[in-house]
Amino acid sequence: MKRRVLFVTATRADFGKLKPLMQAVERSENFECLIFVTGMHMMSRYGLTVDEIYKERFTNILSYMNQIHGEPMEMVLANTIHGLSRYLHECPADMIVVHGDRVEALAGAIVGAMRNTLVAHIEGGELSGTVDELIRHSVSKLSHLHFVANEKAAERLRQLGESSDQVFVIGSPDIDVMLSNNLPSLAQVKEYYQIAFDRYALVLLHSVTTEPAGQQERAQQFVTALLESNLDFVVIYPNNDPGSDLILEQYQRVENNPRFRVFPSLRFEYFLTLMKHAAFVIGNSSAGVREAPVYGVPSINVGNRQHNRFCHDSIIESGFEHSALLSAIQRAIQMPRMEPCHHFGAGDSAACFIEVMQKETTWTTPTQKQFNDFDPASMKERCGNES
Repeated sequence: MKRRVLFVTATRADFGKLKPLMQAVERSENFECLIFVTGMHMMSRYGLTVDEIYKERFTNILSYMNQIHGEPMEMVLANTIHGLSRYLHECPADMIVVHGDRVEALAGAIVGAMRNTLVAHIEGGELSGTVDELIRHSVSKLSHLHFVANEKAAERLRQLGESSDQVFVIGSPDIDVMLSNNLPSLAQVKEYYQIAFDRYALVLLHSVTTEPAGQQERAQQFVTALLESNLDFVVIYPNNDPGSDLILEQYQRVENNPRFRVFPSLRFEYFLTLMKHAAFVIGNSSAGVREAPVYGVPSINVGNRQHNRFCHDSIIESGFEHSALLSAIQRAIQMPRMEPCHHFGAGDSAACFIEVMQKETTWTTPTQKQFNDFDPASMKERCGNES
């Protein structure tokens, strides 16, 4: 009998990460792929991206509205637990797969732990910044299997008391898509989204949930700098975190400006093509510190949202003061393309993932977890061997 693998997806970003893994499971004769679609996917304000998931023609999709606009995140968490738990009562799964650091991932991990169902966490062990980091590590502690981007993330999970036997380095799954030959051409993307710019930058700004007091001022300074730069920009809406309305209010200043194209969301592959050909990326999204370096595209990381995350020569750090931003923009314009960076994987994540899933030992992983004491000496030895 096929083992049933349930993926939980709540945002355009996590679907882009999970899709190669979903497709690998869907193709396998040993598994049945189930997808629980919720979160931003279900909200028209953010482009109703559930439609994009249906277009992929997966066999088993359940869509669940877990929030209304403005609902507090703790209520979104509770709503998701409620809906997912009821779904699994009727349609049990052998494994729940969650990604990253959103509240829906936390809900999936809680439900799996309480139902004695294996939970696999994709991209644990990362540094997120803001409240997202607390959520990510909480998801890891509730999960039984960990599929991480690199050895550094694996080491952090060992520090959290996770067993090395349940940690697998597979790289970041979205790099499979980034390095594939299946991306649309830039001409196709520009035609589809009616983007007439010859040269443009990509804008991805999110609210900083742990610094709510200054959000309005930061958004105002950010948009002012974009306007004063006299460059062309493709702007994508922020996530639905508290404070996102303040960013959207500032984006109203560029509504009828011919130098700006503003979108609630973009198709993932189309987004990647736009990033690949952008002059630079600006904002505080993880895309600027993780995905942009894969293409060697310069990025400006603004503020503290990605504090302590990956550093690379292609990433320019900036504060939110518009003068600092204008200076960073000038540096980015003059910066040459870098060599591609493969710190987060080489494009074979789905193959590595399905290889682990095919092993019988994966499915005999104990759901009763034990804390594994961390041995700093073993880390020193591993680090010495790597150098």
